[in-house]
Amino acid sequence: MTGDTMSNNIIPPTVASGHAKPRIRRIKSTTEVEDINQLEQKLRRKRPDRPIHRPCDSLFSWSSGFNDFGGFVNWGFLLLFLGGSRLFLENVIKYGIRIDPYEWYRVFLGDTSVTVIPQSLILLIYSNVHILMGLLIDKGLASGALSERHGMLAQVTNLFVLLLTPIAIFNMWGTQVFSLFGATINCFCYCIIFLKLWSYGQVNGWCRTAVGPIGPNRRRRMSSQNYASTPNTISPESPKSIGDVEYPNNLYITDLYYYIFAPTLCYELNFPRSDRIRKRFLLRRGLECFFGAQLVVALIQQWIIPSVKNSLIPFSNMDLIKIQERLLKLAIPNHLIWLVFFYLFFHCALNVVGEILKFADRDFYSDWWNSPDIDTFWRTWNTPVHRWAVRHMYIPILKSTGSKFKASVVVFFTSAFFHEYLVSVPLRTFKIWAFLGMMSQLPLSFLCKLILKNGDRTRWGNIIVWASLILGQPLCIMMYYHDYVINVVTHYGPQLFETFTVV
Repeated sequence: MTGDTMSNNIIPPTVASGHAKPRIRRIKSTTEVEDINQLEQKLRRKRPDRPIHRPCDSLFSWSSGFNDFGGFVNWGFLLLFLGGSRLFLENVIKYGIRIDPYEWYRVFLGDTSVTVIPQSLILLIYSNVHILMGLLIDKGLASGALSERHGMLAQVTNLFVLLLTPIAIFNMWGTQVFSLFGATINCFCYCIIFLKLWSYGQVNGWCRTAVGPIGPNRRRRMSSQNYASTPNTISPESPKSIGDVEYPNNLYITDLYYYIFAPTLCYELNFPRSDRIRKRFLLRRGLECFFGAQLVVALIQQWIIPSVKNSLIPFSNMDLIKIQERLLKLAIPNHLIWLVFFYLFFHCALNVVGEILKFADRDFYSDWWNSPDIDTFWRTWNTPVHRWAVRHMYIPILKSTGSKFKASVVVFFTSAFFHEYLVSVPLRTFKIWAFLGMMSQLPLSFLCKLILKNGDRTRWGNIIVWASLILGQPLCIMMYYHDYVINVVTHYGPQLFETFTVV
């Protein structure tokens, strides 16, 4: 180190130290290569031809390291807006204004009289029979009145009959009694109740295994000890908190119905609760639900119905070119409605319910739009269902078989069954398109993993995810509408075929 360099890096002594010896600051060392490059740059700038070129990659090359494409994102949004506006104007010019509030009422309630209670509401109320039956079965198991074998048989029977009830009812009465919307809502609610009762019975079974069968005398004794406990009786190592409900003191109708209405599918004895209801937050989410629902219904009437009806004849004639054209024409409005529905349900509706019930866990979704593969998408876009599948199906099967592949196949098979149930039962057309669409996610998942193995290609995996969402759903819609019309024509005569094709 030279004398000049040393003089530039000497720090004078501080007064508090009382020492005259100076402190030497460590300087950064430079490599020989950097010194050579800097020397070359200095010599290059002194050349008489004033050079301005240097070795570098174009910005669009992966090796350039450039990743700021915010302007292209703005351009894409603007182009999407202009294209959507043109399609909307074309739709209005071709079909006119198709938004009809009375049609909303007829779709929601069916063709029944206003003075009569809608049958869909009656069927929804009937589901309370199975909810209360699940509570009675768990009470019998907790008290020892039912053995584990008989209790398991009763729970399986209760859940099995719960799923079969809408199938039997909808096939006994036609669409004049149960509208398509009412049938869909009933199937959706019955599926949710099925998953909730499954979780309720399984969690109580875990608790029963931990504490053993509890008779009436022991139950009263535990209950009195629970109320008489003080903060001094709970050790810091205890897993429970003050005021926590313990099994079997959770087996009450109020506890069960709080869980039934709570925005979760996984039961636990003590849910996290918030301190208060945020009225402004609740009002904002409620208004978003109301106006967003009007937007979704209006888009379906104005955009989806004409496109779906126009796809019937190409599907019947198997005209592949026109089928592809109708598929692409339906893809944009369908995907837009799907995105709006996702926001309304997972962000607005579930937050409204959670805020009213003071349910503190609001983890309803993650950043699924950044998913690099299909597996990540299914783990992040619907957190309540993912938690239920992992907790009550994947982990138990993994523990019993030791195979992740078998556990994943069973989970996807169950998901495919419920997707098919939610579509085929309301339409009264028992096909397997939704089931096959869900099961096809397994090979699509392997394809994404194969792409990601060949390097950091998360962008291509994300493109596959978006493509499956944008193109897969409208294809299923057109196929199910075609099969639904064919089923109606078969039962009621070919003269009705024109009513499903005229816009």
